[in-house]
Amino acid sequence: MLYIFIGPDEFSLRDSLKELEKSLGDQALLSVNTTVLEGHQVNLNELKTAAEMVPFMGEKRLIMVRGLLERFESKGKTRGRKKSAQPGNQNQEEESQAFAAYLAQLPDSATVVLVAAGSRGNNPLLKALAGKAAVRSFPLLKDSQLRQWIQQRVKAEGGSISAQAVNLLARLIGSNLWVMANEINKLVLFTIGRRIEEGDVQVAVSHTQEASVFAMVDAILEFKAGVAEQLLQRLLLEGEAPAYLLVMLARQVRMMVRTKELSRQRQSKTEIQTRLGLSSEFVMRKVFEQANRHSLGRLRGVYDKLLETDLDIKTGRYDSELALNILIADLCLQRPASRVTGRT
Repeated sequence: MLYIFIGPDEFSLRDSLKELEKSLGDQALLSVNTTVLEGHQVNLNELKTAAEMVPFMGEKRLIMVRGLLERFESKGKTRGRKKSAQPGNQNQEEESQAFAAYLAQLPDSATVVLVAAGSRGNNPLLKALAGKAAVRSFPLLKDSQLRQWIQQRVKAEGGSISAQAVNLLARLIGSNLWVMANEINKLVLFTIGRRIEEGDVQVAVSHTQEASVFAMVDAILEFKAGVAEQLLQRLLLEGEAPAYLLVMLARQVRMMVRTKELSRQRQSKTEIQTRLGLSSEFVMRKVFEQANRHSLGRLRGVYDKLLETDLDIKTGRYDSELALNILIADLCLQRPASRVTGRT
C-alpha cells in the first residue's frame, strides 16, 4: 500500500502517521520492520530492497521516505521559451518514471509512506502516482480551523477554555501545533479545576522553548557541545519530551536546508516563506539568519544525523534522551580544519 502524506503541518502529519502505524499490527514487531529513507539521496534499488525484505516475525513492513517528492520538483518557471532537453533533465525524468512504476506495484507486505512538506502541482512523481496512492494533505491550520483545533485539544486534555483565551493563543503561537499542544498542556495543569482565561495565556505562554531550540541548533552548527548540552538539559528539566525536541531540531534544520536550496533557485524571500509555510516572524528571521551562516553541506550532514537518531529511537536501539545526548556529542565531536560558511 502506498500513502503520500504532504503538507507543512508536521504535528497533524505525525499524528496521522502514528494512527497508520497502529493499524499495521503489533507495534513491537513493527518497530523492527520499519525503515526510514532519505529521499534526496535514496536510489531505486535501496527502496526495492527495503520494500521487498521479508517482515521479521510479522506481516507488514513500513518504509517511510522523506523528501522524495521534493527531489523531483520543478526548478522554476520558464518564461517565453521551452526548456532545453538537457541530459540532466532527461535523467531526472527517467528516474521519476522508474520510481513511479515501482511504487505503483508494491508487494502486499510493504506499506510505503512518502512524506513531503509541500509540492507544486507540476511535480512529475506526484502526477504519476495520482490515483495509485492514498494522499493525505496537512495544510497549516489558520483562523477558524486553528481555533477549533485549540478548543478540541483543550477538551481532550480535560480542560475548558474561553473564546478570548482561544483567540489570544491563536494570535501568539499561530499554526505551530507542536508549540501549541505543549502550551495547552501547561495551561490545563496551570488552571486545573477551572476554565482557561485570557490572563492565564498571557502569564503562561511564551516562546522561550522555540528560542532555546534555535539556540541549540546554533550551538550544534558551531560545534559548541557544552552549550548545546546545557540547553538540552534545561529543556528536558522544563518538561519537554525528547521526541518533541528531536522533531523541533529536525524541523529547524530542514527549513534551513530548504531555504538554501530555494535561494540557489533564485526564489524570492517571500516565495521561500510561503513554500516553508512560515507564519511566525521570529521563526522566519531565525531560519534565514542561520541558513546564511552555514554551508549546505554542514546543514545536510546535521539533518541526516537527526534522521539516524530518529531511527535509533524508533527501533529501540537507544533510549530517546540518551540518543539526543549521543547526537549532540557526535555532531560537535570534530570541528573541520577549514569550514565553508555563508552562501555556499
